[in-house]
Amino acid sequence: MLRSLAPLHNPANSVGIREALRLLPSLPQIAVFDTAFHQTMPPEAFLYAVPYGLYEQHGLRRYGFHGSSHRFVAQGAAERLGRALGSLQLVTAHLGNGCSACAIRHGQSVDTSMGLTPLEGLVMGTRSGDIDPNVFTFLAERTGASLEQTTRLLNHGSGLFGLSGVDSDMRGVLALEAQQHARAHLAVLVFCRRLAKTILGLCAGLDRLDALVFTGGIGENAARIRDLTIERLSILGLKLDRDLNAEHGASAGGRITALGSASPAFVVPTNEELIIAREALACLATHEPE
Repeated sequence: MLRSLAPLHNPANSVGIREALRLLPSLPQIAVFDTAFHQTMPPEAFLYAVPYGLYEQHGLRRYGFHGSSHRFVAQGAAERLGRALGSLQLVTAHLGNGCSACAIRHGQSVDTSMGLTPLEGLVMGTRSGDIDPNVFTFLAERTGASLEQTTRLLNHGSGLFGLSGVDSDMRGVLALEAQQHARAHLAVLVFCRRLAKTILGLCAGLDRLDALVFTGGIGENAARIRDLTIERLSILGLKLDRDLNAEHGASAGGRITALGSASPAFVVPTNEELIIAREALACLATHEPE
């Protein structure tokens, strides 16, 4: 079950757990799930419009991922704004080989882009993100692809790699785009349009937008991606400061928007390992060995 929910991550994670148990059987094992942060989503956000019994009997619902990162950078944005996290309404965008965005209201996740598995949502390194579910039938009829083959294609052969045809790493895609590579340019445009569309959709769970936060390898380092995305968010009144964006907000506490922007946008480096360590420490503190 866990393998099917996150086929790029869980098989390797389970190997690590089994080996740790074999080599260090007396060592406490603590699993920190990045789905936990999203357990505050309301039913209207986590339910799919499928027969309700599938949720009741099989847990078919949206779970979300990258919760540790979204939680960490939301607190980072609060510190930069000089306000309590509980008073803020934010959208955070974790952009790396895996990508997700999250609407955070008063410190709690109220919606996110990933779903039952990390395949849903944004365009990623090798994952397609949102796609018509009937693609499985379409490819079966047109190419004879099995369910397993199409699932593998959408997880391992799509996203930036599928669109560009050459690279799943945004650094490589941007380098090719700068050399006038047409499909790399197309991959960048699709990535940014999907991201902007998702950010706008997440705002449906908020009353206002106090800040937009970029994090992850792409979010922290790809100025062009932030530029093209904010360009598509003009309806929110966001105004990019291109000089600040070029330096990733280094001289303005991470801020990359102009002072006249309706809401600020920040670059906030994530630290998922620190959140995991803190959660593990808290768990050990409340479960002292007998």
